[in-house]
Amino acid sequence: MKTTWKRFQPAIGVVLAGLLLQPSTFAANHREAPITALDHKADITDWYTFVSPERPDRVIMILNVDPFLEPSNGPNYFPFDPNVLYEMKVDNDKDGVEDVTFQFRFKTEVRAPGVFTGFVGQLAGIPAITALNGPGSEGLSLRQSYTVTLVTRSANRQLGAEQTLFAVPSNVGPRTMPSYDALRQKGIYTIDNGIGVFAGTVADPFFIDLGAAFDSLNFRKEAGGGVLTAAVDADDKNNYAPNTLAGFNVNSIVLEVPITMLTRDGKLHAAGDRDAVIGTYATTSRPRVRVLRNLGISDSGSWTQVQRMGNPLINELIIGTGSKDRFSMDDPQNDAQFADFFLSPLLAQIFGSIGIPVPAGPRTDLLPLVQYRAPICPGCGADDAGPVADLLRLNTGIPPTPVKSMKRMGFLGGDVAGFPNGRRPVDDVVDIAARAVAGILADGSKYNTRIGDGVNTTSAPLPETFPFVAAAYDGRNSAHAGPGQPGCTGPCPVE
Repeated sequence: MKTTWKRFQPAIGVVLAGLLLQPSTFAANHREAPITALDHKADITDWYTFVSPERPDRVIMILNVDPFLEPSNGPNYFPFDPNVLYEMKVDNDKDGVEDVTFQFRFKTEVRAPGVFTGFVGQLAGIPAITALNGPGSEGLSLRQSYTVTLVTRSANRQLGAEQTLFAVPSNVGPRTMPSYDALRQKGIYTIDNGIGVFAGTVADPFFIDLGAAFDSLNFRKEAGGGVLTAAVDADDKNNYAPNTLAGFNVNSIVLEVPITMLTRDGKLHAAGDRDAVIGTYATTSRPRVRVLRNLGISDSGSWTQVQRMGNPLINELIIGTGSKDRFSMDDPQNDAQFADFFLSPLLAQIFGSIGIPVPAGPRTDLLPLVQYRAPICPGCGADDAGPVADLLRLNTGIPPTPVKSMKRMGFLGGDVAGFPNGRRPVDDVVDIAARAVAGILADGSKYNTRIGDGVNTTSAPLPETFPFVAAAYDGRNSAHAGPGQPGCTGPCPVE
């Protein structure tokens, strides 16, 4: 189908205004719910789960929090919040309830309280920062360590208890941290059961034209105005519109876990086996009671969930703004209360109102995103579907795609190791999610409008090895470069 998107753009604005749809439609949890717009430290920007292309017997889980970190924004930069409980959760028996949980808690120390900034090097007799501990770490005044705790129904134990795990700070600049890549490598640890772990500030891997999306879906003309040309859609290497996240950092926790620690029976399974499929999500929580005192803040009481994220499209594209906070604070097992959003998404109605073919409701084609069903779980029968629950489902039996062969459209592009079978940083979830809402999962030959924003790849090259996220942008020398910005190379449209 050939769609002339330009003539639909005014209609989009009218429909959006009439339905009072918030312009956060295409955001990936960058301040996407009212509660997290007020609590950036607990804001989950993105959640990734995929089989490691480096070690296919492992699963990689990446939890990114605290959006839009400007690399130069000192003097204390971007510590994790010691008052937030960060959790990665896995359901392995199809009931929507976590069976394996990894908890992360951070602790902050100020080692040089008389120094005016959190990080200093090659100044006033303090050497450059080349280590996270011991010689070479003297200039690392604001330093964070963290713990990893494994919680199952039969155990609750700290992993790597004999080690001190340090978070990697932001890249302040070449005088303070002249060998940042080497410094970052020192923040990669191996703990119990051969689990790999990393925590620190990284270049935000997400990519999207947020400005165009927030302006009532006013996408760039050179990128197709919302419907990509065949040539742009096939290009996984270049951006044809500004990537709003270019040049911004984010805080990241990355875990590499043996698949056998995550499956129901502790075994590896073939792709056609129901037990190969797990459901994952991440949460952030705060203590229930907070008291403001003259000399600081006191937190106490049980943990209260602030946000969760499973699939990258559910809260953004489907849940209504009036329900977003309730969704963020509830558990996946209770998602039946949001079933009307899943089976009759408002965004699909908007697409249909401007001439894009969409399936009639109820939208059962979207159920594989919120239940254990084919194609992600080809071995699942009717009794295995489980409750409606927003979990990022991953078939651990599907072999990973080599990094250089990955396709941005993931499962829709024939790369079955990609979203919505788990999610990798290279997956263009904005375009994939929009096309899923438009009905491509129902009938790819009929509902195949090439909806997209023209941002097809991350701005920082992704490493092919653990932790699979790029080093933080340099605070002194970084710039928000990309299409429409000074210094852009390649396709550089503005309008």
